[in-house]
Amino acid sequence: MTLDPGGIIAWLLVGLIAGWLAGKVTGSSRGLVSDLVLGLIGAFVGGFIFGLLGISGNAGFFGSIVVATIGAVILISLSRVIYGKR
Repeated sequence: MTLDPGGIIAWLLVGLIAGWLAGKVTGSSRGLVSDLVLGLIGAFVGGFIFGLLGISGNAGFFGSIVVATIGAVILISLSRVIYGKR
């Protein structure tokens, strides 16, 4: 899946929104900077997973938010399995 929300500002917005949404979905908001980093890393994880599932195409801005949020939720879930709920 090609995530193409736009320039660097758009990527930061996608990361921030996705990290915030993932925090709300999982009940574990970690602060502005952590949510941003989590959302950006989640975008890579989500894109990778969607690619493995054979889902491809250009996601656009809102699609990038959805993919990044799914990736961030997966990251939070994995961290809870590995480190336990804090």
